[in-house]
Amino acid sequence: MSGIKFLLDTNIIIGMYGRNPEVIELLTQRKATLNQCVYSSITRMELLGYPSITQTEIQAITGLLNRMKQVNLSPAVEEQTIKLKQVHRIKLPDAIILATAITHQLELLTLDKKLLIKTH
Repeated sequence: MSGIKFLLDTNIIIGMYGRNPEVIELLTQRKATLNQCVYSSITRMELLGYPSITQTEIQAITGLLNRMKQVNLSPAVEEQTIKLKQVHRIKLPDAIILATAITHQLELLTLDKKLLIKTH
């Protein structure tokens, strides 16, 4: 993944959409530009899977996602997810997102502090 440095967690993309100051600060601090960022297919499912999501929100989120690349599940990500689940009490979607970052050697940008601890 040439030039790609960061995997964005779902909460980061929600924060970008909502202009969350903490998210903006994190992205600025890490000097993360959209062309350096990717997202997991799990993130897309989480973002667009809300029962009460409006058509306007779908269009806005899809527009943001279309400016980045999506990283799909692979056998390597599946294996890393299994290892994470065996060692840590972590929800499956979070484990998949973290495993994706680890497998592709990307920095996970997240507001979820427990996921940051798992990368060390």
